[in-house]
Amino acid sequence: MATGVFSVHAGRFLGRIFSPMQTIERQMAAARKRFYKNVSISQANGMYEINLDRRKLKTPMSRLFSVPSEPIAIAVATEWEAQHKEIKMSHMHMTQLCNTAIDNPGRKTPQQIVDDILSFLDTDTICYREESPVELAELEEREWEPLLDWVRQRYDIQLQSSTSIHGPTIPKATKSTLKNHLLYYNHWSLVGVTNLVETLKSVVLSLALMDKHLTVEKAVALARLETEFQILKWGNVEWAHDVELTDLRARAAASALFIHYNSERVTTKEKAPSWSA
Repeated sequence: MATGVFSVHAGRFLGRIFSPMQTIERQMAAARKRFYKNVSISQANGMYEINLDRRKLKTPMSRLFSVPSEPIAIAVATEWEAQHKEIKMSHMHMTQLCNTAIDNPGRKTPQQIVDDILSFLDTDTICYREESPVELAELEEREWEPLLDWVRQRYDIQLQSSTSIHGPTIPKATKSTLKNHLLYYNHWSLVGVTNLVETLKSVVLSLALMDKHLTVEKAVALARLETEFQILKWGNVEWAHDVELTDLRARAAASALFIHYNSERVTTKEKAPSWSA
């Protein structure tokens, strides 16, 4: 590796739901000593780069860490500045999303990414219902059915829930309509959509959050409806559920912001040649 170049060789945790203990273990495994003092942003050819002291940040595949959105660059720089004695990549969701977008390790086209996203419809959390206990079945009907009504009206699609182990049958027309909608998003935004869907285990919840029909807190709460039901019934495990809840909210929020800023191409009103903390 050339002198003055830093490469982020961190594991990818996108799209996986970890147990609280696994969350802690991966945080410990990803922790490294902070080796830089200052973080700054520079602009080149309409893109934004992150500088750790005088070194350019690189991706796990040794590509230049260069992003098209200034707010995303600021968010990434803030993540790096927020690290104290140790660098904990598991806390740096924006950085990980950018790494995936830049490296595209699977070399997937937008159409392939959208197909992967829509494959989650077949096992969408919102479409799978329990028959027992009755209290849980009633809770799911009360909390989830209005969301299905919303997505049907919003996208003019047919989508039903099911108590069958095989799940509901998803009409081809429904997938086609949603595919056409998602293909309007660029590659960077689709990386965020993928992570959001994998985090919430639901295309329906993700669309509602992307459309600002739900807040991050509400979307995560609906994704964890059965978990919360069990907590109310059996009690909370000290710190464990809180760790999982905080992690889910952080990843969902990062994904939602990543989608928004890469779709809108938002820039700050007052332009400056560089940003530094």
